Amino acid sequence: MSIRLKRYSILDLAPVVADSDCATTFQRSVDLAQHAERWGYHRYWLAEHHNMPGIASSATAVLIGHIAGSTQAIRVGAGGIMLPNHSPLVIAEQFGTLAALYPGRIDLGLGRAPGSDMLTARALRRDSSSHPDRFPQDVLELQAYFGAAEPGQAVRAVPGEGLKVPLWILGSSLFGAQLAAVLGLPFAFASHFAPDALTDALRIYRERFEPSATLKEPYAAVGAGLYAADSDAEARRLFTSMQVQFTNLFRGAPGKLQPPRDSMDDYWTPPERAGVDRALSCAMVGGPASLRRQLEAFLDVTQADEVILGAQIYDHAARLRSHEIGASVCADLMSALEEPVAALAS
Repeated sequence: MSIRLKRYSILDLAPVVADSDCATTFQRSVDLAQHAERWGYHRYWLAEHHNMPGIASSATAVLIGHIAGSTQAIRVGAGGIMLPNHSPLVIAEQFGTLAALYPGRIDLGLGRAPGSDMLTARALRRDSSSHPDRFPQDVLELQAYFGAAEPGQAVRAVPGEGLKVPLWILGSSLFGAQLAAVLGLPFAFASHFAPDALTDALRIYRERFEPSATLKEPYAAVGAGLYAADSDAEARRLFTSMQVQFTNLFRGAPGKLQPPRDSMDDYWTPPERAGVDRALSCAMVGGPASLRRQLEAFLDVTQADEVILGAQIYDHAARLRSHEIGASVCADLMSALEEPVAALAS
């Protein structure tokens, strides 16, 4: 076994469950973040999505501030902000404000997808010059706003200037891997829902990585679903809520997170099952022993420095238990590594 895991973290998609609302979702996110801090999770990320009835993290920076203000030490950030939806200056000011309020605790992961359907993307992007093809230039502009001001610089981010908010490049394809490598930034791959290019993206990122003032050697995080329970059977049952959500997404009918089902056989068609199984192939489902085996295999293949775990689970208590088991398994696995890992800079 060859594993290099250094940290474990959480991706919270702020799920809105059936018969509930966004206010309840935010209360549960705070509760999960507070538990995560006690369980040793390194960072707690939220993702920008729009026009999704089952995901409440559309105002991502606002929710990050709420979570950071309700916790003490855990890093909180975006996994990620979809930069083509925004002016780089606006994001610099938002995350500069967060970094000033919560020094040393804020991460900014950047993606180039719309975080929704194209109709919603057009509603978000009122300026027609905003386009995903500008993503590399927008990242560089954003990075400059967080640096020291140049003499005579006309436009400055206040707050933001000089704060050097840590930037990540997120991706589900080879594009993000190449950009992260060229810029010498940490890279996070969205294998929790789009795993097809995972191994190729990680290989390209590591092969082409160029050291920078930010990072001297590549640092890769990978996303994975976490559906853990005290038994394999109960974990498989909890997982059906996510399987239903993805089936509905494939049908063009996204909705709130539904209660778990005893069986999926009467819900999806064989082609739908194949599509969902492929999209969620990096989900880890099972009791503690099963989870340990799945996590070891996943990390042995990816050689990831960090795993970011997300649990779209209907029942809040069950979601907490899933992340508690996940933290225990990750901590045990890290303690079993042959060579202790020195403390890393954020």
